[in-house]
Amino acid sequence: LIPRYAVLDPQVTLSLPPQVTATTGMDALTHAVEAYIGRSTTKETRALALDATSRVFRYLEVAYRDGSNLEARENMLLAAYRAGIAFSKSYVGYIHAVAHSLGGQYNIPHGLANAVIMPIVLEDYGTAVHPQLAHLAEITGVKTTGSDAEKANAFIAAIRQMNREMGLPTGFDFIEQKDFPQIIKWALAEGNGTYPVPVIYNEARMRHVLNRIVLEA
Repeated sequence: LIPRYAVLDPQVTLSLPPQVTATTGMDALTHAVEAYIGRSTTKETRALALDATSRVFRYLEVAYRDGSNLEARENMLLAAYRAGIAFSKSYVGYIHAVAHSLGGQYNIPHGLANAVIMPIVLEDYGTAVHPQLAHLAEITGVKTTGSDAEKANAFIAAIRQMNREMGLPTGFDFIEQKDFPQIIKWALAEGNGTYPVPVIYNEARMRHVLNRIVLEA
């Protein structure tokens, strides 16, 4: 179903608990980042993703700490909405593919899964996404000088810092090795051929990412 209109009323989000604010906010950031780094972006989706990313970096922690801050709530609504349009047209990538698979297997809330997985997958993409992440570092003010690699790594580090500031975990130690084959099968089936990912994964690379998610917990 595609609505003709969306009513963005920040008043209805004022009672959203801090933990849900954090994880849904990081979900919006994942939508924006994956829409921006994929291989099917357009001028419109890039602009929406940039706007959403900037708003999340500026307002998410404010909304997390003070849920009654109407300015922060309004800007997070706009960020989620614009990131939603961006990824609906340009799609997502392996962060979502893994998050969906882990959510199905372990009932991990989707936003929480994305928050944990995002920096790990972005690091794993390596140089394939450095130019895009460097630009995101610039427009958010995370790092405006240095090489693309330095700026990209600073942007990833900033995501990790946001997670820490909001009390989100760095990994999931409850993922069992016996479940890896099924998780990998689901994630590759979703990501390969469906999403315009920056790098095509195989089973070995997906296993490496899952191992990192466990080891970094």
